[in-house]
Amino acid sequence: MALPLALAGQDIIGQARTGTGKTYAFGVAMLQRVGKPRKNRKKPRGLIVVPTRELAVQVTEDLVTAAGKLGSRILTVYGGRAYEPQIEALKQGVDVIVGTPGRLLDLVKQKHLDLSQIGVLVLDEADRMLDLGFLPDIERIIKLVPAERQTMLFSATLPGEIVGLSRRYLNRPTHVRAENNDAEAEATPQTTQFVWRTHRMDKIEILGRLLQCEGRGLTMVFCETKRACDRVVEDLKERGFAAAAVHGDLGQGQREQALRAFRNGKIDVLVATDVAARGIDVDDVTHVVNYDCPQDEKAYVHRIGRTGRAGRTGVAVTFVEWEDLTRWKVINNALSLDFAEPVESYSTSPHIYSALGIPEGTKGVLPRANRSRAGLAAEEVEDLGETGRTRSRTPRKGRDEEREERRERPARTPRERRRTRGGRNGAEASETAVPETVAVEEATAPVEVADVPSPAVELPQVEADVAPHDGESAPRRGRTRRTGRSPETAPVEPVAAEDLDAPDPDVEEPAPAPQQQRPEPEKIIPPSPFAVIFKSPDLATDDDEIAPSAASERVQNRRRPAARGQQRGPRRGNQP
Repeated sequence: MALPLALAGQDIIGQARTGTGKTYAFGVAMLQRVGKPRKNRKKPRGLIVVPTRELAVQVTEDLVTAAGKLGSRILTVYGGRAYEPQIEALKQGVDVIVGTPGRLLDLVKQKHLDLSQIGVLVLDEADRMLDLGFLPDIERIIKLVPAERQTMLFSATLPGEIVGLSRRYLNRPTHVRAENNDAEAEATPQTTQFVWRTHRMDKIEILGRLLQCEGRGLTMVFCETKRACDRVVEDLKERGFAAAAVHGDLGQGQREQALRAFRNGKIDVLVATDVAARGIDVDDVTHVVNYDCPQDEKAYVHRIGRTGRAGRTGVAVTFVEWEDLTRWKVINNALSLDFAEPVESYSTSPHIYSALGIPEGTKGVLPRANRSRAGLAAEEVEDLGETGRTRSRTPRKGRDEEREERRERPARTPRERRRTRGGRNGAEASETAVPETVAVEEATAPVEVADVPSPAVELPQVEADVAPHDGESAPRRGRTRRTGRSPETAPVEPVAAEDLDAPDPDVEEPAPAPQQQRPEPEKIIPPSPFAVIFKSPDLATDDDEIAPSAASERVQNRRRPAARGQQRGPRRGNQP
């Protein structure tokens, strides 16, 4: 219905539920109007603005498929990737640009992108861009585009801000709606919905058993926060499931790696926030699980819209905790559903097995015989030249990996303590240290001494340990004395141990100096504790004036102006 109007060049407001083929509705008309590429035309003629990176990649893939015969040059620009490849492609020339608002404005600011020749402008998922706060950026982009253009706005819902935007910037648009007023209530007629009231600590066990139901293909699990996504992925990996996460804290390469692995079947469980709830079209998604209750009815519709697409059937399961009952009742009343009072459910409840077709006796851990998926590690991470830092946290190791590390870890060797002296080992220090005793082979061996001018010199005395000879008795330990009477030779005479304390007759010992005793200070003992020991002399004389007090100075200062007035005399006006 929208394609003939788009080919005629009219402005369109398209409203349809997700999965109805909105991309081809504006993509085919844009490619037809842009035409075949030309060498002398380098500036883009078509611009498509999308809210998320994943949606930009998907729209580009659909347009490349549609432009297979035309050969149109299509470029995708979004944040998280290097600027250089995108700038080089813009210099070579493009026909259609698909991008997010932030990167588009960055390239325009750097003067690498010129939007002065845009003839067709498309705003895809406008309500989602409004939710993400891109409305001011969209208005800036619209002002950079020529006024004479065709504008097409597509959205699943039309809030008041989007209606006001269409009235300001669209020229007599035609509103094309592919659903009736109760569209949200019948948004997914091919999808079987289940809503259960669960406990927070039992949800992962229910999810583990749900993922083993009959006929399950690819499954998407939606969480409210990024931390919850990481936690669910870690728990599922420990239970044997091939799972991966997609959220805003991951780098662009990691997000695309997870999506490629999910499309290729290397993983079968994709845990994501609402960033993946819009525009991601993956075939064979049979089950959608709302692990956390959605914020509103729009989020619920877009989440469960990932399954049951293009005539296929699917299953949507929603977990509602006790504190989320009020929020769920608002969603239930807005969509006119039949789950105003969710059934209280646990992992052992019989109705879970019968409703989803779970075999009896199934536990929350996947048997090893069924673990046939290659996993996320089998998909390589593409080097995108990512800007900024990767903010993802390192995943926690599984219990099996931790046990293997403990087994492979070698035994700890006992610590050896070494005594050091001055930074060196004790053995090295003892070799280089000066020995306290000197070993003398022969106590009576002659020792040659240099010529000494004085007739007799007293040499230092050395204590020695005399080493015993073979076959001889060891001499006793004693002190040797060297005499300097002969200038040529000086024999060493042994000294007995009992003579060590004997005074040397040849040496006169100096008399000890008398010690001077310091006189002790005289103690003053007053006869009475109240007696005056010291009295300062009185240096005042009779001619000294007594210093005035502060009060007397203030009084004197008050009287001074009156005294001055009396000295000046009477005023002129008082003269007779």
